[in-house]
Amino acid sequence: MSYKIPLFDLNFDQSEENAVLETIRSKWISTGPKVDAFEKRFAEMLNVQHSLALSNCTVALHLAMKLCNITDGDEVICPSLTFVATANAIRYVNATPVFADVVDINNLNIDSKDIEQKITSKTKAIIVMHYGGFACEMDSIMDIAQRHNLRVIEDACHGPLSEYKGKKLGTIGDVGCFSFFSNKNISTGEGGMLVTNNSRMFERAKLLRSHGMTSMSYERAKGHSTTYDVVELGYNYRMDDIRAAIGLAQLDKIEADLKKREEIRKLYVKALNKIDSIVVPFTNHNGFSSNYIFPIILKNSNYKIRDAVREKLVKAGIQTSVHYPAVHRFSIYNDLYSELTNTDYAADNLITLPMYSKLTNNEIKYISDHLLKAISNG
Repeated sequence: MSYKIPLFDLNFDQSEENAVLETIRSKWISTGPKVDAFEKRFAEMLNVQHSLALSNCTVALHLAMKLCNITDGDEVICPSLTFVATANAIRYVNATPVFADVVDINNLNIDSKDIEQKITSKTKAIIVMHYGGFACEMDSIMDIAQRHNLRVIEDACHGPLSEYKGKKLGTIGDVGCFSFFSNKNISTGEGGMLVTNNSRMFERAKLLRSHGMTSMSYERAKGHSTTYDVVELGYNYRMDDIRAAIGLAQLDKIEADLKKREEIRKLYVKALNKIDSIVVPFTNHNGFSSNYIFPIILKNSNYKIRDAVREKLVKAGIQTSVHYPAVHRFSIYNDLYSELTNTDYAADNLITLPMYSKLTNNEIKYISDHLLKAISNG
């Protein structure tokens, strides 16, 4: 259906179209110069040593597992309030996800105290997901990892250019993973990026990205080599130059887009302060955030009340979503179910409101007024 105010609006214009046309006319559309340029610029913007463009963020998470030598029988602690790919990547290497709770309904990030309680002799890594682009408590998490000799993987799919104490998210742990899916802050339709400051991990990731081959087609076309060896069982996880060209156009816009989102968040918070029956998570957050989404949580509520509120907003032409259904409650993870009190409440009572840089003051007022009406009318 068509909404008066959609959940998300793609930040595309003539620049993306021109970038695609230029790439097509160059007659090099697979992994090549645009991918190389995209990787270099992304690394520069994050102040990280290495960036590797990939076909999506899920494969970045899979490669992160491989780079951290996670294997059969290992345990990896991760959040449940995330997209299922975060946990699925652990299963791809025959390891076991161990779900940790979120801090509370004001902070939807993984709780460092619960992380430490769930460490066993089998634990090999921690995956954090910076919810909505708001940083997890990385000092505590990195301290836990150091004391227990664990790897840290950052699922930063929500947080391009978000910061924690002056450092870009994705650059603090051993490996960072980003998504360029169609509704992300940076969109290439499908796509992802793996970043690291570990040169050994980066070189191995390059091999794994392309079948374990010691050189790629673009390198051979430039005359750098005429043959190749296959030295490891790799995958076809490459990004193509068409998507990388779109990514470069998106990077030209990202800083202005994020500043506008910051302004929109402030307008939302001001407008919603009058509604006592909701919580706006991360209201007291310090540090720059990408503001990928704008979640609220209903107080003294349940999923039936939440769904009724969402339905009333739909009737007003306002699209909403839920980020996310709790992963530990999916059928595929029945065998790993555990009580996660804060996660369960958040998943049942969370509403994701529209968030994109083109939202106007009048639209934010319209959303806020209808939200108040929907809640007040029960």
